[in-house]
Amino acid sequence: MTASQTPTTAEELRGAGLRVTAARVALLETVRDGDHLGVEAIASGVRDRVGHISLQAVYEGLHALTAVGLVRRIEPAGNPARFEGRVGDNHHHVVCRTCGAVADVDCAAGEAPCLTASDDHGFSVDEAEVIYWGQCPDCSTATSS
Repeated sequence: MTASQTPTTAEELRGAGLRVTAARVALLETVRDGDHLGVEAIASGVRDRVGHISLQAVYEGLHALTAVGLVRRIEPAGNPARFEGRVGDNHHHVVCRTCGAVADVDCAAGEAPCLTASDDHGFSVDEAEVIYWGQCPDCSTATSS
């Protein structure tokens, strides 16, 4: 494979040490095609692609994909878990307090882990998770009307 070729979903799964199944391919593609999807939305997208799949199988598949770093799980406080395909770049998120919309925010400043802890308590910090909270443009407009 040349540098300009992108690996297929199946190749990525194999490369991560996972068995390639139609459900795993559909899960990974659904997450990547979505925008910070919850489990129910992912299950629906997978069902559209491959037919029936249990919610338990979706949870197990997402766990496997997250464990090998092909998918990222985020859990904004008070909100259900969301999944995204943007991994490995230590980006952050902004979450609407009203509707729960989530959007990506690039690294806050400098290189990962983006923020330097005032006291790292001896930890070797390699990642910072930052969530900005506020109102999305639609909810902000609705509130001010």
